[in-house]
Amino acid sequence: MNYYDGNNESGFTLVELLIAMTIGLIILTALSSTFLMQRKTYDVQEQVAEMVQTARAAMDMMTREIRMAGYDPTGTMQRSDPTGAKFVGIPYDANKLQIYADLTGDEDTDDSHEYIKYTMDSDYPFEIRRDTGGGRQEFALNIQSFIFEYLDSAGSATTTTANICQIKITIIARTTKPDSDYTDPTYGDHYRRYTLTSVITPRNLDL
Repeated sequence: MNYYDGNNESGFTLVELLIAMTIGLIILTALSSTFLMQRKTYDVQEQVAEMVQTARAAMDMMTREIRMAGYDPTGTMQRSDPTGAKFVGIPYDANKLQIYADLTGDEDTDDSHEYIKYTMDSDYPFEIRRDTGGGRQEFALNIQSFIFEYLDSAGSATTTTANICQIKITIIARTTKPDSDYTDPTYGDHYRRYTLTSVITPRNLDL
C-alpha cells in the first residue's frame, strides 16, 4: 500500500534560491555594463561624427564664397576707381573675414550675398557667425578656434590688402559634451577636437 506524505514535496531551499538570485544579479550587472559601454561608445562616435561634419560643412561653404571674392563681370567697378586700384574682393581685417563680389553684375555689392562677413564668437558655445547684410547669424556651433591668414602670391603672410591673393583658414571644432574617459593633450579638458586647415585661392584676385 502506498502512502502520500505531503511533507516530502520537492522544491528550492532558501540557500538554493539565494544562489540563483546572486547568479542572476551577476549576469544582469554584466549585461547592463556591456549595454552602457556600447551606448557610451555610440554617443562618442555620434558626437565625433557631428563635430567633423560641422567643421567640413563650414569650410566647404566658406571655400565656395571666398573663391568668388573680387568677382566683377563688367569690370566697371575696377575702372570706376579714379586711382586705378583693383576691385577689392577681400580687404585686410584681423578681426573679421570680409568677402566682396558683384554676383549680379549690376556694378555694386549691395545685393544679397555680395558682401559676406565671418566673425568668431568666443562666448559659449563658441561659434562662427556669418553676416550677409541681415545681421550676424549662427553659422557653425562648437568651434574652439577660427583663424584666417591673408597670404600674398608667394604664400607669405601679408597685412596689405592689395597683396592678398590667398586665404588660409584653420577651424578647430570640438564635441558638444565632454568624455570623462578622454583628456585632450593640448587643452587638458575632456572634449574631443578636430582641426581642419585649407588654403583657398579666389579665382578673381590677381596672383
